[in-house]
Amino acid sequence: MYRIMWKYIALLFVFSLFFGCKKDNKMFSAPYEEGLPPLDIEINPTDKMQPESGKTGTETTMRIKGLDKYKDKAVIRFNGEKADVIELTADHVKLKVPPYASTGVLSVTIDDIVFFGPQFTVLGNVAIDATFQVGVGTNNFVSDVLYLEDGKMIFTGAFTNYNNKGSIRPINRLVRTFADGTYDASFRIGTGANNSLNSILKFGNFYYLAGSFSGYGQRNADISNLTRISMTGAIDTMGIKPFRRPGQSDTLKYYPAFNGGFDGNVGNIYESDGKILATGNFRYYIHRTYGKPNKLETRDTVILDSTEIRHVARLNTDGSLDKSFRFGSDGKPFVGGNGNVATVYHAIGPLKGKILVYGGFNRFDGESKGYIARLNENGTLDATFNPGAQGADYNISSVTYNSVTNKYLVVGSFTKYNGSTAVKVALLNANGTLDPSFQAKIFEGGNPSYGLQLNDGLIVLAGDFVRYNNIARNGFMILNANGELNAAYNTSGYFSGYINKAVETKTEDGKRALLLMGSFDRFNNEEVRNLIRIKLEQ
Repeated sequence: MYRIMWKYIALLFVFSLFFGCKKDNKMFSAPYEEGLPPLDIEINPTDKMQPESGKTGTETTMRIKGLDKYKDKAVIRFNGEKADVIELTADHVKLKVPPYASTGVLSVTIDDIVFFGPQFTVLGNVAIDATFQVGVGTNNFVSDVLYLEDGKMIFTGAFTNYNNKGSIRPINRLVRTFADGTYDASFRIGTGANNSLNSILKFGNFYYLAGSFSGYGQRNADISNLTRISMTGAIDTMGIKPFRRPGQSDTLKYYPAFNGGFDGNVGNIYESDGKILATGNFRYYIHRTYGKPNKLETRDTVILDSTEIRHVARLNTDGSLDKSFRFGSDGKPFVGGNGNVATVYHAIGPLKGKILVYGGFNRFDGESKGYIARLNENGTLDATFNPGAQGADYNISSVTYNSVTNKYLVVGSFTKYNGSTAVKVALLNANGTLDPSFQAKIFEGGNPSYGLQLNDGLIVLAGDFVRYNNIARNGFMILNANGELNAAYNTSGYFSGYINKAVETKTEDGKRALLLMGSFDRFNNEEVRNLIRIKLEQ
């Protein structure tokens, strides 16, 4: 009986749902209406412009059929910058290359529909230097360069190939070239470093290498991110007589002669007061003792000793730790930063010996610091740098210093410096205060990640931005000292990647140039690989 009652109740519930909802039924249109008819425009992206290159202000013609029907709606752009239409017919359009146009493809926009046309090369004062014979470049990032007295250069990084010269035997993270960039096969590094190299220093009759690696050449152990090699490229070694039980004959084992390193990545090394200054994101200094037996005296062993010292340390030329630098009178090390730290070292000028520290910290050596501070030559905080002010309000990713202009160029994720508006890029005086004559404009589509002020005051910026001050700039640009785009130096097209370091230099024929190192694969819309030299015509 109960089963029958429940059946009637369920049936009544279904009917109530059906009739109760029926009055609210609505008719919806089909989810996919017929699309809009295609525009009857014909454009071939493989066509060539006539002419296909020229400076801003040049008149050029593009073949396109049917555009005349939409002349009141059509917007034509040179790589993002709106062109002036000189003539528009049923089969072509004549255009004037607009100011700040850059190398890239033309686009035609009608309402929300975009057509892509041929490429146009905008000629200007920035171009890849074809006399720099780097060829296909490297297969991984380039981090540093050392200029030698004979004009040659040594590059470091994470690469294992340079211009395909390492296709048979890898060129592991270190390469020497002639002044024109061609490979110097006489530099014998053997198997090279087993991981990335960040910095190289020539000091005395040796090269010192820093990075994130544990082996070099035939010494595939007993290295902690820092070592020393000879001028020929071979690692500098020393012979040690290991422990031998009675009855065993003496022998020699070879170990790295530079006996010192760190437990973490070493970002930079410098010569400081006849010693090796190392900076990076490490916590402990590491020293090895050789020739001693293990606890049971059954074989020889290597004993590792460590000393806490964060971010900035100085070593003697044999690798031993210099405890007169960044250690207090109580024998305790200074605490360093509470976040990632990078550095700029002043090798010359009135600031000689001082060390700028910056990065992801807001405290350094126990004091509140806005992501930037400076150390004296003895490693203590420099009270003359930006005294009493708060610095940046967020992380700083890049700082470079120009000894000619006596300015720091600072790039990062900040929006204020010392309480004043400074969005992502700031120019600082030598004492760390903000230079108000420079005002960065609005970045769109991404951020700058590296900057350098040139000797004449021009400012180079690179990153992943796509527009600056509402002008199309695809990852690379050159500004005037006040933050405005320089019209003559901003015709280069698409840049893809990031720059680790840029050096103001000369071309083979003595023209002004920039050497760019990093991890990038396009410049001026041309395929490149991590290392190029660009001309800056005047």
